[in-house]
Amino acid sequence: MKTILITGASSGIGEATARHFQVNGWNVIATMRDPSKGGALAGLDNVLVTRLDVTDEASIPSAVAAGITRFGTIDVLLNNAGYGAYGALEAFTMDRIRRQFDTNVIGLLEVTKAVLPHMRQNRSGTIINISSIGGQITFPLGTLYHGTKFAVEGLSEALHYELEPLGIRVRIVEPGMIKTNFGGSSFDFAMDEDLSDYASTAEAMGSLFGKLASNPSAPETVAEVIWNAANETGDRLRFHAGADAERLLDERKSQDDATFIGGIKTLMSS
Repeated sequence: MKTILITGASSGIGEATARHFQVNGWNVIATMRDPSKGGALAGLDNVLVTRLDVTDEASIPSAVAAGITRFGTIDVLLNNAGYGAYGALEAFTMDRIRRQFDTNVIGLLEVTKAVLPHMRQNRSGTIINISSIGGQITFPLGTLYHGTKFAVEGLSEALHYELEPLGIRVRIVEPGMIKTNFGGSSFDFAMDEDLSDYASTAEAMGSLFGKLASNPSAPETVAEVIWNAANETGDRLRFHAGADAERLLDERKSQDDATFIGGIKTLMSS
């Protein structure tokens, strides 16, 4: 029986993925900052709910060790934990800037480093990193969020080369708009009323997000894509999740910068 370790498993994509793999006969190490929020998962067979906060370095090896002790192996790591920071760069303190990168990039790297010795010893394993359409395309006021997701894309692609000779696969999953808590507690918006120069852009972005989020995919849609990525035996690196992701990423690939960016500007003004 195979085992997956999931970060950020208390809700949204992480929780849906935990349930999907458990139903399909896998062991699941469902990690989260507050294990008390994982009660529904903890009651399932072959699921270990344990604490892992990607910004708390000491919690990472403890969670990895607990998972290996319980199930004997970790076959797949899903780096899912993260959140979105949007707003004018000038409105963010350096503490909030560091928190975004510590969570979405540094934390992902630390968890990966903690699991790699185990996978390297076994000469087997798959690392799946949750990126976003925002790792290939950008929207105004997303300097921090897109900065982190572009970083995830780059580090994942480099690791793909680095780990393949060791029998370890790397996958990137790029969801579009999903029905999750991304706009709630998983969203950090910064705007200073003294920075009125950005007000019109913020208003236009609100309208654009409304259009893009009008028909979001369910977290279960992403869970199915993650399942496919985990069981992919070829060299495929990137997996799109959601109809909007397919459309937008195909458009980005087929258009030059001026055309695609011009289209985003048109959407913002319409």
